[in-house]
Amino acid sequence: MFQTFKSATTPEQGPPRLAALRAKMAEMGVDGFIVSRADAWQGEYVAPCDERLAWLTGFTGSAGFCVVLAERAGLFVDGRYRVQARAQVAPDFTTVDWPETTLAVWILEHAPEGSKIAYDPWLHVPRQLHELARLEAAGHSLQAIENLIDAIWEDRPTRPDGRAFSHPLELAGETSASKRARLGQDLAAAGDDAAIITMPDAICWLLNIRGADIPRIPILQSFAILRADGQVSIFVEASKVAGLEIDAEIFAPDTFLAAVAALTGTVRLDPDSCPEAVRAAVTARVHEGRDPCLLPKARKNAAELEGTRAAHRRDAVAMVEFLAWLDAQPPSEVTEIGAVEALEGFRRATNALQDISFETISGAGPNAALPHYRVSDETNRTLAEGELYLVDSGGQYVDGTTDITRTVAIGAPDKEARDAFTRVLQGMIALSRLRFPRGVGGAHIDALARAALWMAGQDFDHGTGHGVGSYLSVHEGPARISRASTVPLEPGMILSNEPGYYREGAFGIRIENLIVVQDAGDLAGADPRPWLDFETLTYVPIDTRLVVKEMLTKAERDWLNAYHAECAERLTGQLSERAEAWLAGATLAV
Repeated sequence: MFQTFKSATTPEQGPPRLAALRAKMAEMGVDGFIVSRADAWQGEYVAPCDERLAWLTGFTGSAGFCVVLAERAGLFVDGRYRVQARAQVAPDFTTVDWPETTLAVWILEHAPEGSKIAYDPWLHVPRQLHELARLEAAGHSLQAIENLIDAIWEDRPTRPDGRAFSHPLELAGETSASKRARLGQDLAAAGDDAAIITMPDAICWLLNIRGADIPRIPILQSFAILRADGQVSIFVEASKVAGLEIDAEIFAPDTFLAAVAALTGTVRLDPDSCPEAVRAAVTARVHEGRDPCLLPKARKNAAELEGTRAAHRRDAVAMVEFLAWLDAQPPSEVTEIGAVEALEGFRRATNALQDISFETISGAGPNAALPHYRVSDETNRTLAEGELYLVDSGGQYVDGTTDITRTVAIGAPDKEARDAFTRVLQGMIALSRLRFPRGVGGAHIDALARAALWMAGQDFDHGTGHGVGSYLSVHEGPARISRASTVPLEPGMILSNEPGYYREGAFGIRIENLIVVQDAGDLAGADPRPWLDFETLTYVPIDTRLVVKEMLTKAERDWLNAYHAECAERLTGQLSERAEAWLAGATLAV
């Protein structure tokens, strides 16, 4: 099994560690310390040795941070994690609703006058520090220091040492030399002599390599400098790349800051991903701009898209086998953990699974109301008649990364749950059917996925969609479908389409397909401007037992029926006898 079910933290661990941190703060002469969830690469998924926030507080969500003062400790989490945070942390930590309450506002309210607020400059980026500038205007001071958690963490795990490997050209679709030359020309055209690249997935994409430093995400933890002539220097432990042909100069990680300091001319760095420690080392002229790899990496080429389609066809077979198995079991004999084990088994049966793409979210009844619920031995719940079961999962295959969520009826759920499910489905269909002009960003279309819910006075506290990599991170920028994203959607961008609804203590609903932006076909009478739409990548039946057909418009029913007909056409003949029979029933027209 890739996934484990042991709880990594308990609330009881927090208070003594908090006391030890405060003692260290007093020793260092600081009044506050910011504990980040991020690592030096600003990754959502971090190595065990970088799980500082979880080690201190017990909170294991993928986003958040803590500010420790002498008398207060604020744990900042967004709407996805508020219920989870209350369950995982001790009362010594105050849960703060973020981003409704910003870090600067909270510190101004709770820190004594003239406080010294310390932070680790490797774990914070310039954009974050810009937002804290108002503290200094109010008489506080910001102080960059070595990480205080590292100083008190006695049994800290060792750094990862996974070996890197090549990503084949037939899957990458472009040589590293071509990518480097193309991006170098872009730098030169922008007046930049070099760019500092600190995101591992960007470096892996640029050099057509993958790594094994982080579970679930095949990345190599490293830093790089790309020059306008297309040359690349990569800073990584030699043991990780021994025997690997990399089209770059290789240097030890501890030489990175010196190399940064030696750069001349104009140096581009991304204020959203470059650590402040790196920015501070630059002596040349700084140009704050987007990492040059981000947009090219997000615009998948023909080979990457074909690989992704193949990965989704393979993954769909595993998902249908799982859903057929699930329907055949008495609910009282299936637990959340048992379902995860079964699903991973079906994915392994493809003989192509490299890893799962994230920890499977397997939530029954009220557990599904936690958007990022992680089942453990302690929380494991048996499925029950009349409830909903939500499973959000994905696979890492060498040709693509998958991510799919299905919400399933266990028995006959009540009308409230079925109505909410239908509204969520209407939102997903609205995006799936959408045509839109070039220049539109995720913020412009996010409301379409929520409109049916809004009309019923309902909503969900997460973005509607995130970018997805090509055998890289399942969460990829810069584009997403969210009220916060104005990055224009472009052909080749793979996104999730996953509206949801969550009733605390009762049920959770999410339906997710992956979609890819493409040039739209001709439409009679359309304005003469470039139009885009979405190609659906995920073809797995949606549970029509939960659909209130009378709530759907004719266009919505037509889309759902056409989608299920396509599911049947694509998957029939590739399944077990039981799954074939299940598929035939699951794809009947509504």
